[in-house]
Amino acid sequence: MNEVRIDKWMWATRIFKTRSVAADACKKGRVMVGGVTVKPSRMVKVGDVIQVRKPPVTFSFKVLDLAENRMGAKLVPQYMENVTPPEQYEILEMNRISGFVNRAKGLGRPTKKDRRDLEQFTGTDFYGSGDEFDFDFDFDSEDDEDED
Repeated sequence: MNEVRIDKWMWATRIFKTRSVAADACKKGRVMVGGVTVKPSRMVKVGDVIQVRKPPVTFSFKVLDLAENRMGAKLVPQYMENVTPPEQYEILEMNRISGFVNRAKGLGRPTKKDRRDLEQFTGTDFYGSGDEFDFDFDFDSEDDEDED
């Protein structure tokens, strides 16, 4: 075995959770070999460098050995070497530190914790202090006294 399909290899080395997710990433143009996007059926060989774009970072892996079957996580370093440049990890760290919650559209309302984090980050209080509202409710009306 001197070549293996790229979607199988990425699944086997645990870059993607399922082979279909690996194939979808290839179809969407998120997987490149030598700077060229590839199809899931592209054959890889030992020594190829694969770039996988998982926004906001592009990971790079060097193929050390070929595998068609999924393996335990402890065996993965025998089959690939992570050659991702440090700048990519800095981008990942900056996103984590920034505190911005990337909420996909349609996932529902932010939680109370999300709102408080956003208020702390922006320095604004969306609800105000309450002084702008001056409600005067009189719950003891004259009608209540007449009924007794």
